[in-house]
Amino acid sequence: MLHSKDEVISFKVGAALARVIRRLPNRSEFIRAAVLSALDHACPLCQGTGLLSPEQKKHWDAFARDHTVKHCQDCDALYLTCGSGAGGGQQ
Repeated sequence: MLHSKDEVISFKVGAALARVIRRLPNRSEFIRAAVLSALDHACPLCQGTGLLSPEQKKHWDAFARDHTVKHCQDCDALYLTCGSGAGGGQQ
């Protein structure tokens, strides 16, 4: 039976962040959880880069013709709503 091995991935951090991370009781577990959480909350279009490719921008522009970005007065979040008025969230 084959067992998968964990892979070590390293990255650089500034001195201040390194000091904080060193104080954590289980650095590896904290970093794994933080990365998984960030991936779970990444934009489905840009996948967390913050930028759309020219092709994605064309698709977004077509989508945006019938949808708008609105601001929720209750939770202060931005959300998408369909131009037909059937969008989710609070006005």
